[in-house]
Amino acid sequence: MKAEYFLFNLFVIAGPLIMSFEKRIFFLSKWRYAFPAIALVAAPFILWDALVTGRHWQFNSAYTFDFRFAGLPVEEWLFFFTVPFAALFVWEVLASYLPDRKSAAAQWFWILLLLCPLPGIIAIMHGKEYTALVLIFLGLAATLDYLLQTRLFQRQRILFYLAATVGMNLICNSYLTARPVVSYDERYQLGMRLGTIPLEDFGYGFALISLTVILYERFKLRAHA
Repeated sequence: MKAEYFLFNLFVIAGPLIMSFEKRIFFLSKWRYAFPAIALVAAPFILWDALVTGRHWQFNSAYTFDFRFAGLPVEEWLFFFTVPFAALFVWEVLASYLPDRKSAAAQWFWILLLLCPLPGIIAIMHGKEYTALVLIFLGLAATLDYLLQTRLFQRQRILFYLAATVGMNLICNSYLTARPVVSYDERYQLGMRLGTIPLEDFGYGFALISLTVILYERFKLRAHA
């Protein structure tokens, strides 16, 4: 059905939109920080997507509308807004129920992310462009967290968030890759999969939403300074 990817986006955003009015979290009051963060991060990811579609991956026209802009289905454009919005909602849910403690494990995780561009250089030398770009963007997230002084990767919450995003990735990407709405050219990746999901997709997803959370938290800090 050609509307499937569109319906997928509606499914992803429906719960967070409805629950934005829940009294304890009241995510509605934070939309003014969420939307600029989502838009700013969406821009480079959409550019990345547009440049590699047809090489690194391609979209199945059986599950997307025919209209495309910059070579991307309109549903793919929506993906960069619905998924980060849902991810920010999850971040706020965790903030409501978890104490904001520092964590040595989270700091080690930050160091690991900071070093990701180094194996990324090796990956690009071997033609693994998707792998390399994912590693570079993960390093960018760690760097931006330091430069903007949001310190996400000093908080225990980021580890729970990582687990939550892996879970969301398993659910959403299993659908997208098994159907398949999107298919990949393994020449540009390691060729390692968890079920039908390329290993790189987990890093791609975490880079997308962690960069969004970093900007979101920065906007909140600036507003309350």
